Amino acid sequence: MTELTHYTPPDVARWTGRVDDLDDWDAFRWHQVIECLDLSAPAGQIAKQTDRGFCLLGYCCDHGVALNLGRTGAEKGPEAIRTQLANLPVNFPETVGLYDGGDIHCRDGDLQSSQQTLSEAVERVLSAGLFPVVLGGGHDVAFGHYLGISQYLSRSKQLGILNFDAHLDLRPLRPAATSGTMFTQIAAECRERGTDFSYFCIGIQKSANTVSLFRMAEELGVETVLAKDINDGDLGPVKQKIDSFLAGNDAIYVTICADVFSSAFAPGVSAPQPFGLQPETVLRLLKHVTNSGKVVTFDFAEVSPRFDSDDNTAKLAAVFVYALVNTVASSRG
Repeated sequence: MTELTHYTPPDVARWTGRVDDLDDWDAFRWHQVIECLDLSAPAGQIAKQTDRGFCLLGYCCDHGVALNLGRTGAEKGPEAIRTQLANLPVNFPETVGLYDGGDIHCRDGDLQSSQQTLSEAVERVLSAGLFPVVLGGGHDVAFGHYLGISQYLSRSKQLGILNFDAHLDLRPLRPAATSGTMFTQIAAECRERGTDFSYFCIGIQKSANTVSLFRMAEELGVETVLAKDINDGDLGPVKQKIDSFLAGNDAIYVTICADVFSSAFAPGVSAPQPFGLQPETVLRLLKHVTNSGKVVTFDFAEVSPRFDSDDNTAKLAAVFVYALVNTVASSRG
């Protein structure tokens, strides 16, 4: 096993909260059932934990945001989201495992190494039979996350990326990789591997992307839905596009950037969007995707506590993680 150089094992002491009962599962909250999983342990100790379980991973890095000239602070996002998850009620059966897999960090500014560590961690989580749920951190989390999934899946399986985001994040790799280049990097990775670049981005803001970025998306065959087309109409046409995308892929990686939401609901982000989407709209679409049974991993990026108001953005992220876990657990029966 490759050494996880930018990894910190989980600490059960950070999982605390209200206790309604010590014995009744139906009265339990997440902090009472979560277990720690050290991904740096020998392979035999982490292999096949359960066939029905979820593993949280923190991506404590916003160096890519800084390189992209965004508002930093997302490094503290995983800690803030975990705090909000701790008191949520357990809404899945005892046969479903819930694990904290620790954190990937970027204290030395080596973004590439942090992303590589994340890819190794994601692959180990998948190999353990668990569903990875990655908490960001900058949206450059997507490159490392994607690499981990693709390393785990066989080349015969087509992996699709469904991104809820105000930005296309297809900026050129000049002078370096940032939180705005990860899908450009993934497209290059696909070309090198001889696989299709299957990318669908929902919630795009015309005011947040240059004409050149829209042209790049068209050249790469990227599917897009503008935020204004969702806010101004019903979800039927969007769901039809999603269904078509799902039909063309064997497995789906879902990633949500917190700036897809209106800043009225998500003020604590790197790039706030006053005309972003409403959370209920995105939640309905997320559940529609998840009910397909094809979603294999999930992350929530760009939660920046230093700009948050009453922890509203962290709470929003926690509710989305909660909904994802419950929906996947139910769909797997």
